[in-house]
Amino acid sequence: MIYTALGILIVLLALAIPVAAVLGVMGLALSAIYSKLPLTLAIGELSWATSNNFLLVAIPFFVLLGEVLLRSGMAERMYNALVLWIPWLPGGLMHANIAACAMFAATSGSSVATAATIGTVAMGEIKKHNYSERLFLGTIAAGGTLGILIPPSINMIVYGVLTDSSIPKLYLAGIIPGFILAGLFSLTVLAICLVRPGLGGERTAANWAQRIHALPDLIPPLVIFLAVIGSIYAGWATATESAALGVIAALGIAAWHGKLSVRMLLQAFEGAMRTTAMIMAILIAAYFLNFVITSIGLTTQINKFITGLGLTPTELFVAVVIFYVILGMFMETLSMMVATVPIITPIMVAAGYDTIWFGILIVILMETAMITPPVGINLYVVQGLRRGGKIDDVIIGASPFVLTMLVMIAALWIWPSLALWLPQMTAN
Repeated sequence: MIYTALGILIVLLALAIPVAAVLGVMGLALSAIYSKLPLTLAIGELSWATSNNFLLVAIPFFVLLGEVLLRSGMAERMYNALVLWIPWLPGGLMHANIAACAMFAATSGSSVATAATIGTVAMGEIKKHNYSERLFLGTIAAGGTLGILIPPSINMIVYGVLTDSSIPKLYLAGIIPGFILAGLFSLTVLAICLVRPGLGGERTAANWAQRIHALPDLIPPLVIFLAVIGSIYAGWATATESAALGVIAALGIAAWHGKLSVRMLLQAFEGAMRTTAMIMAILIAAYFLNFVITSIGLTTQINKFITGLGLTPTELFVAVVIFYVILGMFMETLSMMVATVPIITPIMVAAGYDTIWFGILIVILMETAMITPPVGINLYVVQGLRRGGKIDDVIIGASPFVLTMLVMIAALWIWPSLALWLPQMTAN
């Protein structure tokens, strides 16, 4: 049964069928082959239950928030301010790419939105300052992945729903690893540019008057972050309500800068609707697939298979990391989470791992999947922003940061408190 499921999945992915359709067809095929009951009759109920989940209402709000930030010019002003503050480091504006991604991640909740927004703003700087195009593109693709690790995060919401985990605790758990990973990305750029200075481009100059004058442009992301995260921990709002507060804050800032218009709102609404529809299609299809594999006993078989291997907790950790790194090369991250987390999480918890800690590990593994070919979505997002060139450039430029993420995963395993310290502090 396990091999049949894997075979169907590989064939459908090889045919380049959209991910939501792959998951749905796979569920239908497994139901037809192995179930004596008409499991397809549950599709309507599952679709309604998935769409009606209060926590998932936060997803369209965070998507809309990212759209407003992009279309109001807020991200461009933030990036231009950071450019003035970080030109002196070897690697120059590539550090600004990572810092801007980290700041935008603290407001958007989406890696794709982060990579697309910062990439749109930064792309023109490559030839202007003679940067290595590959490495510059790699910093945008890798930095963009921070969108799902630094809270708020759409993927953390999905993980919390799947495992019945606390969204506020997941948000707290992602703060320290998120900013540490951003720092490691910057150190990676620094090391590469020290070894090969020619890749670091021409340094730009800025005086203190320019830097201080640009500081107000760094305030809006902080305001939105406090509106979203602060409202949760102040007890003023739930995770879903805080997403709505973030949208209100973004609209207020856009109006303050004179960028709020009917045209901008219509564009933001359309973009949010398209992205949300795609996400919900994946979620509904994945929930149906999970229902089918549970009903036909595949989940039990997988649990027995993994348990029967007699792996130690360390060996299980390594096996899970390898599994997700390989699977992430061929599967979109959100669908991968929904399809695997309900199966893998109970096994990891039984081995003694904390659910919140494992959530952060999963998110970092999802980040890795976003920049590993052939299906790394951030690679295609960044490539789509270019005018010509091969996607090989983006893949090569992002490859050092895959190793950086593996270092972060190792650090998280050695020091679990990196993720657990803040949640434990608030619990006390």
